[in-house]
Amino acid sequence: MSDTEARGERIAKFLSRAGISSRRDAEAMILAGRVKLNNEPVTHPAMFVKPGDMVLVDGKPVNEPERSRLWRYHKPDGLVTTHKDPEGRPTVFEKLPEDMPRVISVGRLDLTSEGLLLLTNDGALARELELPTTGWLRRYRVRVHGGVNPEVLKRLENGITVEGVKYGPITAGIDSVQRSNTWLHMSLKEGKNREIRRVMQALNLPVTRLIRVAYGPFQLGNLPRGAVEEVNGKILREQIPFLRGK
Repeated sequence: MSDTEARGERIAKFLSRAGISSRRDAEAMILAGRVKLNNEPVTHPAMFVKPGDMVLVDGKPVNEPERSRLWRYHKPDGLVTTHKDPEGRPTVFEKLPEDMPRVISVGRLDLTSEGLLLLTNDGALARELELPTTGWLRRYRVRVHGGVNPEVLKRLENGITVEGVKYGPITAGIDSVQRSNTWLHMSLKEGKNREIRRVMQALNLPVTRLIRVAYGPFQLGNLPRGAVEEVNGKILREQIPFLRGK
């Protein structure tokens, strides 16, 4: 047995892999006194969990992390990507099938955005897939109000700063024009909060519809609105080096 195996796994990572929350949120839960290890309060996220230890969150036992799994979900608009919304709006997680395990999202789509949302039971995997260094393109279909000059879109290729926030390179092009609206395709690697909406507003092109059609190698395809479908485990490991050997 290696020293790492004998020592166990940091509890924040354990909770993240168990799909309870992201590692950062797990640390906040620990600091709030919501986590116990073998019936003793956990006071620091660097405490270690060993095989056979009992972990409780809000008094409820946490099962050993399962194998990493990933689902494609076709998010409708009108849902927030959070487990609990203080404003009482309907959430993505309330609309998932009852037989789904506890999952967290890979990034987010805002209330009025639609399309592909990846879900996983592994918080460490979610974090890995969200990192810009992973290099995965997020691809979107975007409807804006008004006509679009292609030269304006070229301004996005080298990044743009909006209200003090610097956004990375965005590739964009025109797909079609319908009356007073223009459909665009847009691709980016970082995906900051409401990035496309804020960038397009800065170009005086307000977004009236936004649909994510791909996240890295995973595509929305013909997945029906509101449907969820698990990614085959073999395909998952082929596409994500992070999981190889796990």
